[in-house]
Amino acid sequence: MARPSLRIAPSILSADFARLAEEVARVESAGADWLHVDVMDGHFVPNLTVGPPIVEALRKATKLPLDVHLMMTHPDAFIAEFVQAGATYLTVHVEACPHLHRTIQSIKERGVKAGVTLNPATSLATVEEILGEADLLLVMSVNPGFGGQQFIPSVLEKIARARQLIDQTGSGALLEVDGGVKVDNAGRIIEAGADVLVSGSAIFCSADYGAVIGALRRASHRTAPASGVAPAGRPARRL
Repeated sequence: MARPSLRIAPSILSADFARLAEEVARVESAGADWLHVDVMDGHFVPNLTVGPPIVEALRKATKLPLDVHLMMTHPDAFIAEFVQAGATYLTVHVEACPHLHRTIQSIKERGVKAGVTLNPATSLATVEEILGEADLLLVMSVNPGFGGQQFIPSVLEKIARARQLIDQTGSGALLEVDGGVKVDNAGRIIEAGADVLVSGSAIFCSADYGAVIGALRRASHRTAPASGVAPAGRPARRL
């Protein structure tokens, strides 16, 4: 079974918001697959960022999938607004959702793909029961709240275990990694099993967005099996 192509999702948290439409156009022409949008409420994480109006503006500026990451204490209250604004994926934190199955169903009933996020210190056991319903599993490799942080090395093992859990359950959920993703560690992250790399400062703080996105993508070629196929038994993953 052929391994699905890697997806690169630049995080606009590190973009120049005074030139946001231009920044989006630049990463799109540079080969980005998705745009990652970090929504922070100043309560669940110690930072405030954007809301539905920015997602709506992004939807008008690009045809790329919008990967909206809700770092919020009460995400259920805003699901409808972000769906209407144009989100492609809506991802919520297991730590913030006491009724996670209901939240995921609420997202999917509105025709949007649903994701679940884990903070670095949160056990994978907390998502075992929901993986069959999720379209995306996001493993945080930094403590969320701010861009430009350093990747936590111990999360590599967690990514590998997440990959194994997804494959064993046959959920088909994409495995996304966010936090400190750089060209020099992308190969190890992909080798551990990631399907989607979120990268903010590595892209937007560089002089050449295309060069960085290209280097991140080439890291997947370096880690791919020589035969060009994935290990036996790996189920197809969702687009």
